[in-house]
Amino acid sequence: MTWLFLIAAIVCEVGATLSLKGAESAPLLYGVVAVGYVGAFVCLTLTLKRGMGLGVAYGIWAATGVAATAVLSSLVFGEAFTVTMGIGLVFIIVGVLLVETGAKQSDDTRRSVPEGA
Repeated sequence: MTWLFLIAAIVCEVGATLSLKGAESAPLLYGVVAVGYVGAFVCLTLTLKRGMGLGVAYGIWAATGVAATAVLSSLVFGEAFTVTMGIGLVFIIVGVLLVETGAKQSDDTRRSVPEGA
């Protein structure tokens, strides 16, 4: 369930961000923006309450949001998507994977230390 809340947070945030761009020509989309961002933060809060570390949850949320928004804004609004941008997104994703891996290693280290040591 934790991962479903994180995915929902990402979908809400990306939808809100894309709606923000679309609201330039369709002001009614500002309602979608508000609901989307509130939904994103509620779902992110539920993710954290279920035990996912803040660094991991925020890293995945932010990196996935940036990547999805860049790709979708290119498809939906015809914005540029360059090779340099693609390389930057790969670096972001690799960075988040390293944070998540480091968090798991830290959890494993804490579990292996006997209590009271």
